[in-house]
Amino acid sequence: MATMLSGAAVMDGVILVIAADEPCPQPQTREHLAAIEIVGVKKIVIAQTKIDLVDRKRALESYKEIVEFTRGTVAEGAPIIPVSALHSINIDLLLYAIEKYIPTPQRDPTKPPRMYVVRSFDVNKPGTPIENLVGGVIGGSILQGKFRIGEEIEVRPGISSFKNQYEPLFTNITSLHAGGRRVEEAVCGGLVGVGTLLDPSLTKADKLSGNIVGKPGLLPPTRYDLTIETHLFERVVGTLEQTEVKQISVGETLLLDVGTSITTGNVTHMKGSVVELKLTRPVCAEENSRVAISRKMMGRWRLIGYGIVK
Repeated sequence: MATMLSGAAVMDGVILVIAADEPCPQPQTREHLAAIEIVGVKKIVIAQTKIDLVDRKRALESYKEIVEFTRGTVAEGAPIIPVSALHSINIDLLLYAIEKYIPTPQRDPTKPPRMYVVRSFDVNKPGTPIENLVGGVIGGSILQGKFRIGEEIEVRPGISSFKNQYEPLFTNITSLHAGGRRVEEAVCGGLVGVGTLLDPSLTKADKLSGNIVGKPGLLPPTRYDLTIETHLFERVVGTLEQTEVKQISVGETLLLDVGTSITTGNVTHMKGSVVELKLTRPVCAEENSRVAISRKMMGRWRLIGYGIVK
């Protein structure tokens, strides 16, 4: 769930996939729709899949279940396209719906560049001679602005130095890859690979995922404590049992998804719906950004609501 939420943070639109051969909604479908609402995605197309496995009567029943399930949610009124991937049925209509209902948003290239880090790599093969080593690579989606080769960038919160204090990283862009090719300039849309001069040991195995990249001095502050206005669901998302969500209490530990960053926080103070948390790993977040809130239940983190950073 945490991984899915961090990926959804960089999306402009979604395809909600619902199988026609199963009753709707399944627990995971509830979870995905809740995640869509939390991250604020409003451009939605619903793919009713596996129609080749059911008869006409069941397909229509499934359609009615989907309509009922989405009523009153952000997905209400979204187009429902029956498809069979195995037999390529209505794939053209699905593509048409994506083009029509998930248009490419207008971007402002003059804004300060900013990118969520989703992955980070060491691309050097074992045994590479030291003179042939290249710097670490970070990958993600550019939210605004654009990056060019040679520019200096800041990675925040960065890496842990001592006593859980984090230091931002500063480096230069050595290469850019977008759309499967090398480019001189990268703009919003899709995933981008950014080659840097960072020590590869800092980027290997996704060590920098959850960070934000931008021009030095223009990124949001690093927060070791977080104050959020909470909005809890009536029922826990992702379980077969429709368990009621209990109020957050002082002292409990919650899982928080802030952009692509995943951290836990201990509740230190509460006043009404406003909660203060001490984070185990700091995050780089602006005011009014959204935070997904999960609580550990029966050994798994379950989504219970969202918060707005104060």
